[in-house]
Amino acid sequence: MKTEHQRTALITGANKGIGKETARQLAQQGFAVFIGARDIAKGREAAEELCQEGYEATFIQLDVTDPVSVKTAFGTLSQKADHLDVLINNAGILEDHGEDIVKLNPEMLDRTLKANVTGPIMVTQDALPYLQKSPNGGRIINVSSGAGALQTMSTYAPAYSISKAALNAVTRQFAAALQEHRIVVNCVDPGWVQTDMGGPHASRPVEKGAETIVWLATSAPSTETGKFWHDKHEAAW
Repeated sequence: MKTEHQRTALITGANKGIGKETARQLAQQGFAVFIGARDIAKGREAAEELCQEGYEATFIQLDVTDPVSVKTAFGTLSQKADHLDVLINNAGILEDHGEDIVKLNPEMLDRTLKANVTGPIMVTQDALPYLQKSPNGGRIINVSSGAGALQTMSTYAPAYSISKAALNAVTRQFAAALQEHRIVVNCVDPGWVQTDMGGPHASRPVEKGAETIVWLATSAPSTETGKFWHDKHEAAW
């Protein structure tokens, strides 16, 4: 059965961490959530967990680095929903802990850019026909990082940092291109969060990491677009 009147959201990389928590918080607000994940078993498990908690969650296999997978995912989505209100580009990779740009492996850089920059572009392009049907205007949130802020960038994780700076630029481009379509596009620095990527010693619980993403998806003013956010405040590029 198609979700026609309910608010809908697709979150990539939603089988764990910030993505899964974002899906949970949106489901708590009455959204039908689509759990995008590359790993079929983990994606299904995450969707089933939310369903058992009484929420509406559907797994969609989605590898953001694979154009065929992205197309197939939206083919699946089209059978389950006639529109999309929110897209959250959360899937991403961090491979270069302790790396130095002087010795940066170009293949690793390519992998990082493919997942963290090209992937969100492809997903957003394919999501647009559904976002344009959102009765209230669509919302796109790109999960970035403080590591992508040029103002404070240093030597940390060069491939990851460069990719997140590029994702911020992608945000600006889409925000400008989609303004006439009533689709707002923003990016978020969720902070250092206790996830597989952030590690157990990170300073923030996953609930806090998801908070600003959910705010942008739901209650942030629809006039706010093309901005970089941290804890519901505009952050420096």
